[in-house]
Amino acid sequence: MIDYAIILDRKFRGMGLWSITANDYDQFIWQSDEPKPTKKQLDDLWVKVQDEIKTEAEAKASSKSALLTKLGITEDEAKLLLS
Repeated sequence: MIDYAIILDRKFRGMGLWSITANDYDQFIWQSDEPKPTKKQLDDLWVKVQDEIKTEAEAKASSKSALLTKLGITEDEAKLLLS
C-alpha cells in the first residue's frame, strides 16, 4: 500500500502545509502556492521513496557494523552497555 504521508514528507517538505486522512488521496488537503501533487505523481514516487528508505537502512546498518568492529564489541555487548 502506498503511504502518501511518507512521500509528502520526503519529497514535498517545505513546500507548504498539507494533511491527509486515512492515507486517502481524496482526503488530501494541500495548502501551498505550489501546485498540488497529483495522485499519479505521488504513486510514481512511491517506488523511489521505498528504495531511498531501504538504502538509508542499509547504510545505517553498515555504519553500525563498522562502528562495532572499530570498538571491538559485538551487537549483544553494545545492547548490554545501553541497557
